[in-house]
Amino acid sequence: MTARIAFQGELGAYGHQACVETRPKHEPLPCDTFEETMDAVRRGDAELGMVAVENSTYGRVADVHSLLPKSGLHIVDEAFVRVHVNLLGTKDARVEDVTTAHGHPVILPQCAGFLREHSIRGVVSSDNARAAREVAERNDPSHAALASELAAEIYGLKVLARHIEDHDRNTTRFLIMSRDLDLKRRGKFGMMTSFIFRVRNIPAALYKAMGGFATNGVNMTKLESYMVDGDFNATQFYAEIEGHPDDRNVALALEELDYFTSEVKLMGVFPSAPRRHER
Repeated sequence: MTARIAFQGELGAYGHQACVETRPKHEPLPCDTFEETMDAVRRGDAELGMVAVENSTYGRVADVHSLLPKSGLHIVDEAFVRVHVNLLGTKDARVEDVTTAHGHPVILPQCAGFLREHSIRGVVSSDNARAAREVAERNDPSHAALASELAAEIYGLKVLARHIEDHDRNTTRFLIMSRDLDLKRRGKFGMMTSFIFRVRNIPAALYKAMGGFATNGVNMTKLESYMVDGDFNATQFYAEIEGHPDDRNVALALEELDYFTSEVKLMGVFPSAPRRHER
């Protein structure tokens, strides 16, 4: 039986593209939401989950980091996917025919310059691949979708304009989730460790908690905060650092972190992607 990898969106979504590029031997399993994607992995309907977390143009994907701690899953890999935005229309359409382009809220800002230049109104859709499917069903040359070339192939649409993103390095970072935490691997480009923590209610707690990483020479690549359950006084942090928990300097830094926090939860240990080391 073929292993499956769940992703948010319909067939042809950028999450689907990420699955094809990074886990070609897995069967893609489309899910309506990120929460359903994680549920599918937790239930065993899929072995892995592909979850978008940030885009180089748009920034952080909303809500994903608040879902991670509750998912019961672990991060086992990361994938950087070059996102090419394309204007997809009906077979007889031209760019000048298009007045409305449908796309996910994350993708609309990525090609705002093109839409403005061609006086095309962007309309929010829950998913880019769904937008492509609905444009195909509508069969109206004035309506187009902002989606991948994979979506064009699946839904029989014509690529009216290719690679219309505003920035030529437009990239989305995905996390690959699994039910099991793997601490045995070592990557060619080193390892990354991700964790969630809450600081104690003492003065300068965050500053002190971060001090251990500096003094032990551990590079922190990400630190994000968000509220817990809508409480302004309950702040949780998501962090990623370079290194493995078994590394001496990382172990010392995490030990110091534990002293200044009320909760620390290891989310994943995974190989650093080659993309991080490109110049």
